[in-house]
Amino acid sequence: MKVVQEQYVVDAQGRKTAVLLPLKQYRQLLEDIHDLAVVAERRDEEPINLEQMKQRLKQDGLL
Repeated sequence: MKVVQEQYVVDAQGRKTAVLLPLKQYRQLLEDIHDLAVVAERRDEEPINLEQMKQRLKQDGLL
């Protein structure tokens, strides 16, 4: 289980106004947001099977 290490910045009334995160955790959140954006962008694409994907990677010189 991941332990969250955030810290809050509060105003004079004690209300939370900001949050501080470790840089590693912040970067992971940005990566997760990017991944979700890619999934949303490709939502309407037609799925392909593994063999088609392998062929595509070979054509692109990645496999």
